[in-house]
Formats: sequence, C-alpha cells, structure tokens
Amino acid sequence: MNFHSTEVRQRALALLRDGAKNADVARKLNVPQGTISYWKHKDRAKRGECPGRHSPLCPRCDGRELDEAAYAYLLGLYLGDGHIAHSRAMRIPSLSISCTDTWPGLIDACVRAMQSVLPGNHASKVRRQGCLDVKIYSKHLPCLFPQHGPGRKHERRIVLEAWQREIVDLHPWDFIRGLVHSDGSRITNWTTRLIGGERKRYEYPRYFFTNSSTDIIGLFTGALDRVGVDWKAANQSRTAQNISVARKASVALMDAHVGPKH
Repeated sequence: MNFHSTEVRQRALALLRDGAKNADVARKLNVPQGTISYWKHKDRAKRGECPGRHSPLCPRCDGRELDEAAYAYLLGLYLGDGHIAHSRAMRIPSLSISCTDTWPGLIDACVRAMQSVLPGNHASKVRRQGCLDVKIYSKHLPCLFPQHGPGRKHERRIVLEAWQREIVDLHPWDFIRGLVHSDGSRITNWTTRLIGGERKRYEYPRYFFTNSSTDIIGLFTGALDRVGVDWKAANQSRTAQNISVARKASVALMDAHVGPKH
C-alpha cells in the first residue's frame, strides 16, 4: 500500500478547493485518482459540504411534505431501471436510474422527479456507454424506497408498504408512466386484412411492459386495472414477462396519460 505525506495531501486539497478536477490533481501529484476522490470527500464532509448533508427533513422520519405525484413516478422508475447503492467512499446511499441517452425528455423528467422528492439535493448525470445514470444522494433513500435490498429485484419479494400503496392509488398514472418509461415501450404493430377482396396492410399502436419480477408485473397490472386499461399477458420468455396493451380505447388512455418515450 502506498502512503502519502501530509504535505502531498494538503497540496491536493488546495488544488481541489480551487476547482481542479480529480484526474488532473491525480496526474500532477502522481496519486491514484481513487485516493484523490477519497481525500476530497473527507475534506467536504469536514466542511459540511457532502451531498445530502443540507437536505430537508425526511418525509418518513420527520413528516416533511412529500410531492406524491413525483414520488409515484420515481417509484415506477426505480422498480424498473433503478438501484440504490452504498458507496464506501461516500458513505451516503445513492439512487441511480439508468436512462437511454436517446430520450432526453425522459432524462429531464427523471431529474425533476428526483429533485421534487428530495428538494435541496442535486441530481447529477453520469455518462455510460449508450446511456446515462441519473443519480442523487441522500441518507433517507432507504426510508423512501424500502424495497431496496441485497440481490436483484426479481430474486426477492417486492411488496409496497401501506403508505406507498396509498400514494400509488392516488396517483396511478404517474406510477404507470414511471414503469413504462423504465421497462416499457410504445410500438406500432401491423397486420394484413382482406378488404373488398384486396389484402391491405393495417397498422395499430401498442404498449408493452417487460419485467422479470412477478411482483412488479403485478403492481403494473394492478395499476392498469384501477384506471380501466385492458391488458393481456403476451408471449413470455424464460427470463421476463410481457404485458401488452393493444385495445384501441386502452391505447388512447395510455397515449393521454403516458405517451411514447422522447
């Protein structure tokens, strides 16, 4: 293990406080970038500048008012493409939602939802190959998302708590939109029909939702039932279940409240 003198650490912190990037400081002082990141975090923690340190009180722990519509949407995103991680370096949990970077509108909606649910906390965007992770830090994330746990979601039970069910019942469309924006799609199918003795192509829109968790599928279809959307189970693979919404009236409802990703 390499040990670095107090002088090197103080030089690094001086550069970081002046706005230098972690990678530039690491190269300049010949110190691993992970070490620089750790020093920066410890310095910010000492000065009270850690992410989430000045966030408002928790809606679950302290009764702070919660933007329930934004929460229902964010809950849908989390159950689809989200995860909560505990970083040894940051020591504060982070919520990450993976968003394909071809849908900037979805990314913006995710950022707005995060910051509405956790006002005062900053949602950041971390670029990855072919996607962005929208991320926010808060020590209250396990309170807001008690479904967090070890292992993959489809390998453990996913059950909403009573207070979450009340929110989803009050804001079912926001919840459905979050699920569709994470693990769903709106596509155009086609078939042929015999009209006046001539076979013609016929196109129709359709919504799909795909997830490997039977519990999450049940939450999705339960919400659809509450808003009067007809659905059916489509062909099922070994690893995932597909829910289809194809009836004209139900697709119109989905278009009015969800719409395609953008």
